[in-house]
Amino acid sequence: MSASLSDLSQTAGEGEQPFAPTDRVSADEIVFPPSDLPSDEPPFDSSLHLHQLRLLMSCLNWLWRDRQDYFCTGNLTIHYSPRQLKSELFRGPDFFVVRDTSNQPRRSWVVWEENGKYPNLIIELLSDSTAKGDRGLKKQIYQDIFRTPDYFWFDPQSLEFQGFHLLDGLYHPLEANESGWRWSQQLGLYLGVYEERLRFFTPEGLLVPTPEEVADREQQRADREQQRAESERQRAETERQANAKLRAKLQELGIDPEHL
Repeated sequence: MSASLSDLSQTAGEGEQPFAPTDRVSADEIVFPPSDLPSDEPPFDSSLHLHQLRLLMSCLNWLWRDRQDYFCTGNLTIHYSPRQLKSELFRGPDFFVVRDTSNQPRRSWVVWEENGKYPNLIIELLSDSTAKGDRGLKKQIYQDIFRTPDYFWFDPQSLEFQGFHLLDGLYHPLEANESGWRWSQQLGLYLGVYEERLRFFTPEGLLVPTPEEVADREQQRADREQQRAESERQRAETERQANAKLRAKLQELGIDPEHL
């Protein structure tokens, strides 16, 4: 059964204070903080988690490098208090994407300063200390309050991978294809495990590369072209030398090569 907004908002976690949306407050008590609230998320449990986050951000930002209508980030606080209080109701997904917004730096994501927008996609990176919450309370908050259409989790150590899509207000597990990938409607991409890392794949099944991988491929292509050109040069030189020897031999025999 899904928890109500009141039930979830009264469950303290990640530094937030219990809060019931029906509490009465006077106008003088309401605080409207600035939109650039600093993020206050804890560090990752391991270098694997940090590397995975950077990988997701790098790949999506490269793929959408010509777009300015999205915001993609990780380990950033989302403030979502109905009373617009920065001290209550906030969460810090490991990775999230918001569509149809401006692609500009932010110190935190403040829902009431972002036209009420919540993430379109969230990915949590499981660890021993967070897995229970990622599978339980956070999943319920993302379903019942954020209404985030696509939710995934991935464990960089055990490689556990699961995905959900919001349908009729509830998260339904996403079926994996024959490659073990799961489709994200919000990104128009597959997510799947490749070389023990969670990666994006195009609808055609192509791996979305990092800028470094693109540069490596370009360098390899340039190296191959240089090798091909060098092989062609050596072939031409060998042929030239062979022709020169033949001409010299013919001339020794009193034969004019030009009249052959």
